[in-house]
Amino acid sequence: MSAFLVPRSDVSEFRKRYRWMALVAFLAFGVVGVRLFQLQVVKGAEYAQTAHENVIRKVTIPTTRGIVRDSQGRVLASSRPSFNVLIVPGRVMPSARPQKPNRTGVAIADEPDSWNRIADTLRLNPDERTRLTARIKDACTTDEDHSPCWRAVLVREDVTRDIVAELKQHASEIPGCEVVSQPIRYYPYKHLASHLIGYTAEIDAETLAHFRPQGWETMTAEERQKSNPLGYDPGDVIGATGVERAWESYLRGQRGWEKRVVDARGRYRTGPEADRLLDAPSRQEPLSGRDLRLTVDIDLVQAIERAMRPHAAGSAVVVDVRTGRLLAMYSKPDFDPNDLSGGAGRDRIRESFNKLYTDALRPMLDKTTSGAFQPGSTFKPFSALAALEDHLVDPAEHERCDGYLSFGRRIFHCSHVHGKVDMRDAIAESCNVYFFKLAEQVGMDRIAHIATEFGLGAKTGIGVNPESPGRIPTRSWYALRYKGQFRIGFTLNTSIGQGATTVTPLQLALAYAAIANGGTVYSPQLVRAVETTDGSVVQDFPPRVRQKAKVAPENLARVNDALFAVVNDVKGTAFPVRDPGSEVAGKTGTAQTGYVNTGGDDPKKAWYLARDHAWFAAYSPAKAPEIAVVVLVEHGGAGPTVAAPIAMQIVKEYHRLAAQRQKPLAHGGKDARDAREARDRDRDGDAKDDRDAKDAHGAPATKAAGAPPNGRAAGAAPAPGSVPDIDDPLAMPPQGRPEDPPPPSPIPGPGGTP
Repeated sequence: MSAFLVPRSDVSEFRKRYRWMALVAFLAFGVVGVRLFQLQVVKGAEYAQTAHENVIRKVTIPTTRGIVRDSQGRVLASSRPSFNVLIVPGRVMPSARPQKPNRTGVAIADEPDSWNRIADTLRLNPDERTRLTARIKDACTTDEDHSPCWRAVLVREDVTRDIVAELKQHASEIPGCEVVSQPIRYYPYKHLASHLIGYTAEIDAETLAHFRPQGWETMTAEERQKSNPLGYDPGDVIGATGVERAWESYLRGQRGWEKRVVDARGRYRTGPEADRLLDAPSRQEPLSGRDLRLTVDIDLVQAIERAMRPHAAGSAVVVDVRTGRLLAMYSKPDFDPNDLSGGAGRDRIRESFNKLYTDALRPMLDKTTSGAFQPGSTFKPFSALAALEDHLVDPAEHERCDGYLSFGRRIFHCSHVHGKVDMRDAIAESCNVYFFKLAEQVGMDRIAHIATEFGLGAKTGIGVNPESPGRIPTRSWYALRYKGQFRIGFTLNTSIGQGATTVTPLQLALAYAAIANGGTVYSPQLVRAVETTDGSVVQDFPPRVRQKAKVAPENLARVNDALFAVVNDVKGTAFPVRDPGSEVAGKTGTAQTGYVNTGGDDPKKAWYLARDHAWFAAYSPAKAPEIAVVVLVEHGGAGPTVAAPIAMQIVKEYHRLAAQRQKPLAHGGKDARDAREARDRDRDGDAKDDRDAKDAHGAPATKAAGAPPNGRAAGAAPAPGSVPDIDDPLAMPPQGRPEDPPPPSPIPGPGGTP
């Protein structure tokens, strides 16, 4: 009995182990409890938000880019809806997925393929169908939730409304196919003023990296707003050139967003249960961009385009001499911004860029601001002003012109023998010899000083496209370039706008506007006002004076009188092409290009490049100037016979448009508004018809009426090795064509011609 009451040693050992087991269990449950407290209480809200975000996706709502209008309210750039078709590979072709039952227990064979029907609806050609089918199968090698099998794929851009209607009508029969609408930039006037307006493009990686630098993901909301104020994301559209680029911050607008409920495979869910998961606010409407009203008159640009059609390359600028507002800017050859803005798809963009950048005539270059050319005899008024300002030359004194001037071992040529001429006659008849002798007395630096007083040799500050400052050389510039070996011949060439002297057409137009208005050099103005979508003016831009040329009024009056004689005096170089109905003063110019054929160029190309640049700079009316016009025809030949007639047509069209618009104003302007609205409606309808007429490949179904028979745009350079046709600008000059002036005879020597 006593043996049972005595404690056993193994029982005490168990009790000791039990205590340790209880301690371990307590600690384990304590750790679990602490972790549960951390998950549920400390970080509960954070994880709840994360779980909520897993089923809620914020979908971006694109904004509408602002509209660009001309001075008369006509739309130059707007946005139109573009419909893109996307598919989810795993849903349109279930047979491409791994052969196993899906999560709903339905066998793959029980889910029919809808891809063939979608391809038929999209009118895919055999190559496209084969390529996309292979892409779908490659994407569905795995059936994981986040595999490419469940990511949307773009299969067709900018489909017609008929295809959209068919896809929408049979949406329940083609699961996995979605039509997404997005705004695409549309330019109703196509190539007209394309350099000026510019185009839009998808933001590139370099530009995006500027707005979203390294460490973007770790930045705070304030830092992101400061670094990327316009909110650029990959795939966004941005202004690439022209007004679209320069006024991007006004035109862009602000995108909106909408919250959508998605499942594990990224499919959108709707219904009462999905709506309960959405927290407020569930949607933010996008804000449209501001509209711009330009100073440009598209009718005037169209008149310039018609006048320049016979020529391969050139440019023209029309500016209001009273305000500096640009009424027209034209650069040839040009391009259609609709091809570059993505409306016709990436393939069209690629093809267009390849064509444009291989064109020898450089259609992407805005020659009104980026092209710097020798001004030729249009520079002579500034040389004359330099002599008059320093009283170094008596304007009434006559100099004899024998057709050339011997200077050292060189001979400087004139266009012909002028006999005795004074300053007025020398400008009117464009006598080089007179200005050669004038330059010997005046010197290069004085000429350069007067030229810079009128804004030459410096950027105008238009800020739209890359701008060349041009060049107004001085003695020091030549001394540095030629290592101290300055020659007087440099000064002689400068006085007639040759040698190293270069200007842009825009600079020359503003300089002649200053001559016409008494010496005020305006900053060029392209945007008249910023407006809201309902037409209310948000910001108006008044004219800005850039500088005031320090010249005596009587000297300007002498030069104005000489410029009037150029057009209206019997001996004036532009007298044969003057328009009796328009009062014009101006100066012709024929600038030698310095091209030398070393023997490697094609004879036809060499003939074209060896021709001189044709200039004409003018203002009208001569007694009470309103506009200044500058026309440059690259390799066009003689200024008086090529550039001057174009400028006369532009001036005539300007006065015709001004008179036409003044008549309706007397009746309240209703007729003009009604006509303009009807014209815009017709243009929008034509644009819609053009879009709907596209074939299955996104190209126009038929060739445009009036297209050249060779399929190449008028004025475009021929393909290498091809034989130019009769309309080829680089071809040898055809005989007897009434619209083309005969090629000028070559003039030896470095001197310019009228």
